[in-house]
Amino acid sequence: MEFEDRVPFVVRLDTEDRQALFASGKRMAFPARQVLLREHEPSAHVLILLSGWTKVTSAAANGYEALLALRGPGDIVGEGAVLSGRPRSATVTALGRVEALAVEADRFGTLLDERPGIAKKLLALIADRTRDSDRRRVQYAALNVQERLALLLLELIRSHGQETQDGVQVAPGLTQSELAGSVGASREAIARLLKGLRERGVVRTERRGLVVLRPEVLRQMSRQGTG
Repeated sequence: MEFEDRVPFVVRLDTEDRQALFASGKRMAFPARQVLLREHEPSAHVLILLSGWTKVTSAAANGYEALLALRGPGDIVGEGAVLSGRPRSATVTALGRVEALAVEADRFGTLLDERPGIAKKLLALIADRTRDSDRRRVQYAALNVQERLALLLLELIRSHGQETQDGVQVAPGLTQSELAGSVGASREAIARLLKGLRERGVVRTERRGLVVLRPEVLRQMSRQGTG
């Protein structure tokens, strides 16, 4: 998962390249929970997110949907499938209302040819995402499920948490199945761990999602496996 040290694609571009990119697409709006891109479908365009947040998920080996990333304003999604010409490797779903710029695959390819600055920045972004994914895979391999869940929740509240009166709300719209897929566990195991955290007053579950009340406990849990 790529949750930290993120620099959105649009922010990386210089002014002229950014203007050229925006002039090449069509604005679209998506309501909450709508799928923007679906795994295994053909790729016809990329999306530049203008406002709102999305979750990127993929079918995990344990049968659940794994949360791969959260993408927000300035991010690009769907670029891998367009560049490779292969079906999409993940599903992108709106967490809330999302506005995006759709750039058709052929036009995007032409844009990369005509403006090497955009191509270089896209290559750098892909390299950053790959490096972060590799780092996370190595780190998770040394942790048990409880430690991986604690680390995941810390990443989520650090990068996408919303302050409340008594804690930090994790990005809404994430399911226990997606958390399970992300840490390589069963949904039942995640449910048991969350129940234990609730009983200890570490988290609170609400209709809108999960609120972390005592992040210091999660930090202690994650350090048990990392140091």
